[in-house]
Amino acid sequence: MARILVLYASVEGQTARVAGWIAESLRLGGHAVETREARRDSAIPELRECDALIVGASVHYGRHPGWLRAALRGQRDALATRPTAFFSVSLSANAQYAADFLRQIGWQPVVAATFAGALRYSRYGWLKRQIVRGFARMGGHDTDASRDYEYTDWGSVAHFAAAFAQRLTAKA
Repeated sequence: MARILVLYASVEGQTARVAGWIAESLRLGGHAVETREARRDSAIPELRECDALIVGASVHYGRHPGWLRAALRGQRDALATRPTAFFSVSLSANAQYAADFLRQIGWQPVVAATFAGALRYSRYGWLKRQIVRGFARMGGHDTDASRDYEYTDWGSVAHFAAAFAQRLTAKA
């Protein structure tokens, strides 16, 4: 049984949902899992205190949070000495965003994935709704702001969690 930290940076909540789902899946597999939100205004936890780490981050306006990138870069040694995984959540599930983020940190997790996110029009104010609709239109996504849309493929999330659990078992 590994002590796993699932650390996530979420703006609108979909990354938090994915992180929670992954954590629960790993708990059901017998692991001790702590889920913690990473925030700009507080330091991320000391990574040496966990046996394994999963980091999840959302993409907004084509980028993962710069403050998270800097914080993880500062803990590269800890990232290199334990099993790690990374998942990225964005409307487009663009793998290039994740590849760029990992390259900028200098981190090579054992498992990495990108997941499509969600459009939560009901949670946006008027201005943000208009901006998001414009991006959604450019990306070929739903623009009817009278409802919300979830694009996350939960089967892919399950596959990611299982792949990481398998790597932990193989390492033990």
